[in-house]
Amino acid sequence: MSGVKTGVKMKVDENVVTERPCNERSGQYLCAISNKRFTRSHDQDDLLEHKRVHSGAKTYKCEVCDVAFNSSDHLHIHIRLHTGDKPYQCTECAKCFHSSGLLANHSRTHSGEKRFECSVCGRRFGDICKLDQHSRIHSGEKPFMCLFCDKAFSQRGSLDRHTRIHTGHKPYECHLCDKVFRNSGNLHDHVRIHTGERPYKCSVCNRAFRLQRHLINHSRIHSGEKPHKCRLCDKAYRRSAHLRCHMASHTEHRPYKCHVCEKTFKVSQRLQAHKRVHTEDKPYTCSRCNKGFKSSTALRYHERRVECMRGQFSCPYCGKLFKVNNKLKRHVRVHTGATPYSCRYCADRFAYHHKLKRHLLTSHSEGTWLICPVCPKKFSHRGHLNRHVLRHEALKPYVCSECPMSFYTSCELKSHCLVHSDFKQFCCSLCCKYFRTKPSVKRHFKKCSKLRCNQFFLF
Repeated sequence: MSGVKTGVKMKVDENVVTERPCNERSGQYLCAISNKRFTRSHDQDDLLEHKRVHSGAKTYKCEVCDVAFNSSDHLHIHIRLHTGDKPYQCTECAKCFHSSGLLANHSRTHSGEKRFECSVCGRRFGDICKLDQHSRIHSGEKPFMCLFCDKAFSQRGSLDRHTRIHTGHKPYECHLCDKVFRNSGNLHDHVRIHTGERPYKCSVCNRAFRLQRHLINHSRIHSGEKPHKCRLCDKAYRRSAHLRCHMASHTEHRPYKCHVCEKTFKVSQRLQAHKRVHTEDKPYTCSRCNKGFKSSTALRYHERRVECMRGQFSCPYCGKLFKVNNKLKRHVRVHTGATPYSCRYCADRFAYHHKLKRHLLTSHSEGTWLICPVCPKKFSHRGHLNRHVLRHEALKPYVCSECPMSFYTSCELKSHCLVHSDFKQFCCSLCCKYFRTKPSVKRHFKKCSKLRCNQFFLF
């Protein structure tokens, strides 16, 4: 491609932008404006191109995108963006660049050289452009304005990423599943789902994570740090998302409404999860057992806890079967009487955390009661309040797929579904007979224990 010269109005008088002798013997010339030196041996075009820096004339135009330049060298570098030509290669990592200037900036990442220093905070940079970007933090300057809304940005890249929210443009495509993303960072994080790469490892328990923010959130479990504090009460949370959900408890505004059953929600994510109750959609599938789940949280819990390939967990006292080892541990406390949760104000101990929480509220006034908006009943657990409110609204969103019956909660539906299945998870510890439901095994156990007692006294 060749540059096409176009007429451009001059901003500076040609008579001012000229060269003058600096030293007759040395053969050097100085620009009258910038005092830049030139030698007689230089091509005359170098002098002419230098004048255009001051005059603003851009006579070299790209034939592909119509961008104009004041130097033929700048045009040639720009053309490489269209051709993909990268003739400058780094000797350390083999990365290639369009121009020698970009290569020089990149080379400083290997050498550690940082020539440019911020005059405000003293931070140093290897690239003048990065220093310019950093300087806007101190000045507050945001020169890049969004054409669709009033937002402004300090960096061009930030504006480009923001603009894709309005346009819906997603140029980054996963070559493994065809999913598309607005920015390369999200694509890079997504690819780890396919590769299984977990580069961020916890230094305390060695658990590994795909994303750095997941590691940061996990680390707070060990440190006990809860940086996200509610401004209306004393509660604090490890994650900002948990705080946002909590803030909804301080208001009765429920803007998100289900179009099927008209149930309303304070958080949009709750509405999206609720919709799957009606559609029976289970988009999250376990890669090992192909079991479907309505939410990513349920799938993660299943993948971490459920031993899909190793069978079920059985209670050594009553024979009850569990898919999750943690649920078995909780259940065993019924038999052993273990009370691992102790009150910090008195000597009382509890088998379960929710019972300790209720004790702190009733006996020591620690925490916040959750009050029903319809009646004066109080609850210590959000799930208990939600189930209670359903009964006021007469809503039964959980419908059995085998019969017309509907239920207030998923637990009630799950218990009912056992009627339609042959699965018997409840076992009598006296005669080893199995039953579908807990009430059934309780009724049987009473009869069985009486019968055993009568046989004992007969002997």
